[in-house]
Amino acid sequence: MTSTTNTHEPTLRTTLFALSLLALAACSPATNTQRAAMPATAPITALQLASAEEVGMDSSRLDRVTQAMQGFVDEGLLAGVVTMAARDNKIVHFESVGYRDIEAQSPMTNDAIFRIYSMTKPITGVAMMILYEEGKFKLSDPVEKYIPEFTDLQVYAGEDDNGKPVLEPQNHKMTVRELMSHSGGLSYGLFSQSKVDDMYNEANVLDADSTLQDMIDKLGAIPLRQQPGSMWHYSVSVDVQGYIVEKLSGQKFSDFLEERIFEPLNMTDTDFYVPEEKANRFAQVYGYSPAGGLTAQEGFGGGNDYLRDQAFESGGGGLVSSSMDYMRFSQMMLNGGVLDGQRILAPLTVRLMSSNHLPTGVNGLNPYVTHTKFGLDFAVIDDPIQAEAYSQGEYYWGGAAGTWFWIDPVENLVFIGMIQQFGAQLPDVRSTSKRLVYQAIMEPK
Repeated sequence: MTSTTNTHEPTLRTTLFALSLLALAACSPATNTQRAAMPATAPITALQLASAEEVGMDSSRLDRVTQAMQGFVDEGLLAGVVTMAARDNKIVHFESVGYRDIEAQSPMTNDAIFRIYSMTKPITGVAMMILYEEGKFKLSDPVEKYIPEFTDLQVYAGEDDNGKPVLEPQNHKMTVRELMSHSGGLSYGLFSQSKVDDMYNEANVLDADSTLQDMIDKLGAIPLRQQPGSMWHYSVSVDVQGYIVEKLSGQKFSDFLEERIFEPLNMTDTDFYVPEEKANRFAQVYGYSPAGGLTAQEGFGGGNDYLRDQAFESGGGGLVSSSMDYMRFSQMMLNGGVLDGQRILAPLTVRLMSSNHLPTGVNGLNPYVTHTKFGLDFAVIDDPIQAEAYSQGEYYWGGAAGTWFWIDPVENLVFIGMIQQFGAQLPDVRSTSKRLVYQAIMEPK
């Protein structure tokens, strides 16, 4: 595959930073209650380059993905993009357009390293399920069994006449299953407004200069935002999972990820920081300025310096990675937990992760996105029609700076998209890429 580079410097547009969960849901692939069978046994060596025609796709149609991404760059909507698709364990599309760094006129390349933010979450979920397979916990266990600081956490129930919080007991103990499906009662301090979110921000729960233990100590002093199991609410729950991985494994979180996931899968560019020798591959991140152009800026106040080792190893959003690394992780999942002979999970554990785990009565991610359910650190869409999807059994997520991926067990397909762009006015790269990939399939499964 060849890499194409745009020679037209993008003009800039305005926006404010926001991560739109509605966009994630609307642009993402689907699943249904009927589960697809796991794909046939993977070849000994996965992810070799192949023509689209070898796997039943049309190469000229698949090129429309590159053309569309180049168009977004030419319009000044994005700095640069890397897109990657694999079918039947073979890479059939791997292209880069635009710039890794506009100011330096550094072209985007296929080996660029990106801040993947919340695409860290599925990796943390896999770490948890490795320990689940070893019998270290049950999904029905109360979280406080492993985090004593959470014992008898109270739930925010409003304010009294003096404006002080009114608290009530949990109607049941938050379970690990609820923790892994964002239904345990925790919050983020970012995506909703409430007194509890204010408390998260005042305590600086996700302080980049703190530790996972510091985070747990802070959360242990803040009430839950809502009763466990009462709703899906995006939260710090996956950062909490990273802490549980440390406690159950006896290892530093990053060491566990390296030993049990990254090294076996040959994910050589995935870590909580970018070492000096790889800094020239690290993509600059951009936002939209009020003046109307792309402007280089770090997200979330610039608190994370990715060029140094991190004190706070965020299981919810701290990793950097490359397109190939994340493809290897996703292909492992599609293969039922194995890649190139390295087994990470059992096939039924992968199926468990990509099944709906929301509590009874919780019908979706919010009242307007009822077709989207949630598994164990993956989103799951159970209505292909409403989701404008093509296959049953797909699962996915995305990152705050625009990265996205999906896994389709029916078409035996993985797609990875990497950009570095904050802003509510991002072009619709997710649904665009999805339509253009599926229209290139000439031999459906």
